[in-house]
Amino acid sequence: MSVSSKFSDGKITVPSLLQRKSLPPQDSTKITCLTAYDYPTARLLDEAGVEVLLVGDSLGMVMLGHETTLPVTVDEMLHHTRAVRKGTRRALVVADMPFGSYHAELSESVRNAVRFVKEAGAEAVKVEGGERRLELIARLTEAEIPVMGHVGLTPQSLHAMGGFKVQGKTPDAAEQLVRDARAVEAAGAFAIVLEGIPRELAALITRELRIPTIGIGAGPECDGQILVINDLLGLTFGTVPKFARQYANLSEIISSTVREYCADVRRGNFPSDAESYHLPEPKTSRKEINFDVELTD
Repeated sequence: MSVSSKFSDGKITVPSLLQRKSLPPQDSTKITCLTAYDYPTARLLDEAGVEVLLVGDSLGMVMLGHETTLPVTVDEMLHHTRAVRKGTRRALVVADMPFGSYHAELSESVRNAVRFVKEAGAEAVKVEGGERRLELIARLTEAEIPVMGHVGLTPQSLHAMGGFKVQGKTPDAAEQLVRDARAVEAAGAFAIVLEGIPRELAALITRELRIPTIGIGAGPECDGQILVINDLLGLTFGTVPKFARQYANLSEIISSTVREYCADVRRGNFPSDAESYHLPEPKTSRKEINFDVELTD
């Protein structure tokens, strides 16, 4: 049995992803990940074979119209995670913990993570940050909540970083990112997202770690890749990041389709008779029947 067929059937789990990392490079395959925010999208992605669905707090920007991810609340993330979970059978569902949900008391952070698993059906949570998240990741892992880490360009640190900028470009910054990645692994995370860092640095971290690396703007050497589904489908308004390859232009397809619908309605071409309901055909009653019968003695 080939490795690709071996991993194409059955539920994706944390152990199965870790096993993928342990295989020799020639026997392994890259991990496919995408964001998902609702039931129909999750179902389509799951049926298409995507292995990890991240309910990202990026929904704040691409679904709710915010300028950053910072306004997203726990309740909003729970709502979307529940919808994604209902549409998923095979993929591993990971939920982003939004800004503020794990930045205060450790006990409150754990309670928030428990809500994602217990109330929304998430199979793992994702937290941003490196060394400063060591204790949190360890506590969540101890509570049997799988954790995906996230270092590099971390959108929740937007203000501290001074914008969406590539990280790890200087020797000192690169060394810090390596320390952050090692800390995330040491704390017990099962995977780590590397975002917006030089390809060479991502390759080095991927070689050093025993857990899978998932790249987004981090080059092809990572163990897997993730994109925001809206970027991939051409449903993004405004500037698209350099690393986001657009595989379709659904914005234009949707716009032209809706324009065609509006034109048909205005011209009276929709709905047609075939798309309309009708009253039932009148049935002939017994008294309306003409009985032509000859009476005989």
